[in-house]
Amino acid sequence: MDEPDGGRPGLLAAAERLVAAWERRFGSSEPHPATVPDPARLAHAWEDFGRRMEDHYPFFHPRYAGQMLKPPNPVAAAGYLAAMLINPNNHALDGGPGTSALELEVLAALVGMFGLPERTLGHLTSSGTIANLEALWVARELHPNKRIVHSQAAHYTHARMCKLLGVQASAVPSTPDGRIDLDAVSDECRRGDVGTVVLTLGSTGLGAIDRIDQALALRERYDVRLHVDAAYGGFFTLLADGSEPLVDPAPFAAVRACDSVVVDPHKHGLQPYGCGAVLFADPTVARLYRHDSPYTYFTSEERHLGEISLECSRAGAAAAALWLTLQVFPLERDDGLGAILAACRRGAQRLGAVLAGSERLTPHVAPELDIVTCFARERSLTRIDSVSARMLADGMADRTDPLFLSLLTVDAPAFRTLHPGVQTDAPAARIVRSVLMKPEHEHATDWLAARLEALAAG
Repeated sequence: MDEPDGGRPGLLAAAERLVAAWERRFGSSEPHPATVPDPARLAHAWEDFGRRMEDHYPFFHPRYAGQMLKPPNPVAAAGYLAAMLINPNNHALDGGPGTSALELEVLAALVGMFGLPERTLGHLTSSGTIANLEALWVARELHPNKRIVHSQAAHYTHARMCKLLGVQASAVPSTPDGRIDLDAVSDECRRGDVGTVVLTLGSTGLGAIDRIDQALALRERYDVRLHVDAAYGGFFTLLADGSEPLVDPAPFAAVRACDSVVVDPHKHGLQPYGCGAVLFADPTVARLYRHDSPYTYFTSEERHLGEISLECSRAGAAAAALWLTLQVFPLERDDGLGAILAACRRGAQRLGAVLAGSERLTPHVAPELDIVTCFARERSLTRIDSVSARMLADGMADRTDPLFLSLLTVDAPAFRTLHPGVQTDAPAARIVRSVLMKPEHEHATDWLAARLEALAAG
């Protein structure tokens, strides 16, 4: 097979050649007439589909700095396509022998990145939500009838999944800069009915990093489990290494001493949607997944991934895409994925620094990862909220020079602490939130700052 040239057409052609080679090995078969589409109907559907697909924001472009959305790297898309055309299922080994092996290699790489024990148990999932569901389910099984504590700034999936699992969830306050209040957690644990504490490594609102290193004492003092939701910020672990780390290394290093961790390759791992991961430091939690099936798990004595997963069907293509991506962009600080993450963070740091000197805007907090928040220099929360909403609408509506942003609601007490000069005449206000998760944002920060200034001016 010719070497792919690294661009989208070359990679997709390589994927098609790979599948063609597989067909040559086993022989091709004529498609059943019922599966052959009518040419006229297909042409009409494809034309209509093209029009429908135009109704999306430019996630691939630096102009999009709104939610945590970006297209997968072409390498991931090619790997996913090549495996998807075969359509393996990483449940039983006979459903995806090759891609199951790739998944195990990927998991070993993630375990190594976090510094977890070598015997850590884990698997890929269809999303971070499902990964967190499994982690909280294991927490419930290990500590039945005990509460799960999380921060008010944690992702809303934790409250939702606890409700689904029938577990009492308690949301403790977060500090004004978005971290879990460990004193409040300690107060909850002191009551003796807490089984698990959820910590966040990169919140989805501010990108704040909980002090996981300080939280380790909770487990020793109160015998609670520690679960780390690193869905968004987990891959920034790569930047915590070396003699001059780019992020505070202590919270990241503390993950290796926690009980479970979730990370989302479809965020900073360059993958398409449908790829999360959950890891358990204690491999004996496999017993909680134990189940029987009358028609699977017969082809190998090895453990099948379906025996340690709540999902009974998982796309082997997701494992293939992530494996291929990590061969090209390895989990290293100064190369591969680390270099991409460093560019994203530099862009956020640069934009935050420019906004700090702005006459019309002020940063809400200094960015820790790659999320930048700011608001108009107005005297009251009511005015701040109004200008933020207008900036969002005007940026999206501009046909010649658009900028796609998002908003974040901040309560009055946090404003009073961080910005005492602002009149808190409302319970909360929306501020502007920019997610610079594409490395291309690094070279667009001056333009982004200028557009934010112009939008604030109205």
